[in-house]
Amino acid sequence: MSKKNTKPDVLLSRSFGFDPAESRHHFVVHIPRGGLQEIKISEHFTWDEVNGSSPMTLGTRTDGQIRVILARPKWDAIADEVRAEFNLRLKRMGRRAGAWRVGQNPVRREMGKELVLLLWAIEDADPSLIPNAMANWKGLFPEERWWLYTQTAAATGHGVRDRGKGWRRAVRFALTENPVTARRSDEPIVPEFFKVADQHSLFEGRAISSNGRPKKEDNDTQG
Repeated sequence: MSKKNTKPDVLLSRSFGFDPAESRHHFVVHIPRGGLQEIKISEHFTWDEVNGSSPMTLGTRTDGQIRVILARPKWDAIADEVRAEFNLRLKRMGRRAGAWRVGQNPVRREMGKELVLLLWAIEDADPSLIPNAMANWKGLFPEERWWLYTQTAAATGHGVRDRGKGWRRAVRFALTENPVTARRSDEPIVPEFFKVADQHSLFEGRAISSNGRPKKEDNDTQG
């Protein structure tokens, strides 16, 4: 659990780009003290200047919903590389770098979606496949990560109840067992994901646009 006396402004100062003035939609990475307890990542739609994020939950409430629970060794295997990836982007945006610390770690909404997508891919995967998942995740455009998160969360987004089902299972298979090869900057990877998913009849009725990318919805690129 996080330190109860950690003030919201302190959490914001070390967050990964989360600014409540832009949007209160964010994610929180809960890192317990010690090296054995699981990591929890929750999605939040509110922020209070006094209390910070809403309480995390595995219930029916959307605000604070735990999206994934990850074994600590798997988190340790990806944490540094994800931090470096996010901080490089934050630097390009002219924002302060973030850091993973014990307790609550707020993450701006689009990066939170991308992180959860990666963790869904490795939550039930053999640890030896984590490098494949990381390479494939890094090979996706951010917009592709957002789209995949949105669709997966809508269908199988509960942290515990939906683990290993439907879209979650397809994400794991597509990102861990199909290493990405070099591609042109205009060559999308997501259609390959759909090719795999279609074999499992998971995405009936989902449309692919003429350029091979999934058709965008109004909020797909809003983070």
